[in-house]
Amino acid sequence: MKVLLVKDVYKLGRAGDVKRVADGYGRNYLLPQGMAVLATAGALKQVEQIKKKAAAQRAVLNQELSGVAEQLTGLLLTFGVRAGETGKLYGSITSQDVAEAIQAKTGIAVKRQQIAMQPIRTLGEHTVEVRLTMDLVPKIKLIVHREGETVEAALAEMEELAAMEAEAEEEVVEEVLADEEPADEAEA
Repeated sequence: MKVLLVKDVYKLGRAGDVKRVADGYGRNYLLPQGMAVLATAGALKQVEQIKKKAAAQRAVLNQELSGVAEQLTGLLLTFGVRAGETGKLYGSITSQDVAEAIQAKTGIAVKRQQIAMQPIRTLGEHTVEVRLTMDLVPKIKLIVHREGETVEAALAEMEELAAMEAEAEEEVVEEVLADEEPADEAEA
């Protein structure tokens, strides 16, 4: 099914684009939500008009939300959670948890659907994007640490774990190289 987008649709296209979509997606979602119309000859004549109108709306929206984007850019959120010895969480931190933390810290209401992330299930430092518009996508930093630990102690522990992992990786590489050398000599 060919549709003409009337609004910007995330991961599909911008207003005024003609896209081929699955019949069910177009019929059951895009058309009823008013995000698209069927790409008929009459509708295609309005492409330029739709693009100009959408560009103007996008500019106004970007201007309004640029202040919000500046506040969110570089925001640091910390989560104290229960975790096992290996650094895996008992449970996870979801986009809803992040949205609530943003609301509590800055007073800015963000929907969980605007937060692009998979549930976090490990301790450490994570970067998350907040999709305000298609053009404004500020990144925020999350630090996940154990309950009862300070953030500084958690960061020091993360650096220590990273160093230990790098050291273990180097040892494995050295062992593999050492195992390959006698095999090369035996072939010669």
